[in-house]
Amino acid sequence: MELFSFDESYLQRLRDRDQVTERHFIAYFTKLLLIKLRSRLRSSQAVEDIRQETFVRVFKAVRSEGSIRQPERLGAFVNSICNNVLQEHFRSSTRMAPLDEDSPDPPDPALDMDEMLVSRQTNEQVRRILAQLPEKDRQLLRALFMEEQDKDDVCRQFGVNRTYLRVLLHRAKQTFRVFYAKSETGGQWHLEH
Repeated sequence: MELFSFDESYLQRLRDRDQVTERHFIAYFTKLLLIKLRSRLRSSQAVEDIRQETFVRVFKAVRSEGSIRQPERLGAFVNSICNNVLQEHFRSSTRMAPLDEDSPDPPDPALDMDEMLVSRQTNEQVRRILAQLPEKDRQLLRALFMEEQDKDDVCRQFGVNRTYLRVLLHRAKQTFRVFYAKSETGGQWHLEH
């Protein structure tokens, strides 16, 4: 590839948006940018995105008064703009890199220690209340809410249809609410069915 010598007259034609000069500029630097970018990037889409962003920034600078004072160094200027865009791409892709399926979930920054403590205390309170419930209510609530079993499976386990399961669930919830309200006031109840 033959190197081109840039001068003030060429730079002025770029500033004036001369189409022949713009086409030459894009064709000339596209070859150089593709060589550089293809050696550093795997994705052809990323290569094209960075090439286009480089041209957008270069043309913006060319058309800004006083931004390029040495037209003979236009090649070095395009190269440095491309380097900047490439570094921005690498920084953003490392921030947004997907996690492996096997990697643990990142900690939730919104979760604080007070919330975890309250959640743990609530879980313990629910377990204590469940322990006080009649066996059938306890098994039903555990199966549906803690173990998240399918309702059809729970119907088979209890030997009931969906309609009667709703009745049993309603009663179990009511019983749980009574025990929960009592635990909030400090008392304990034991119901017999």
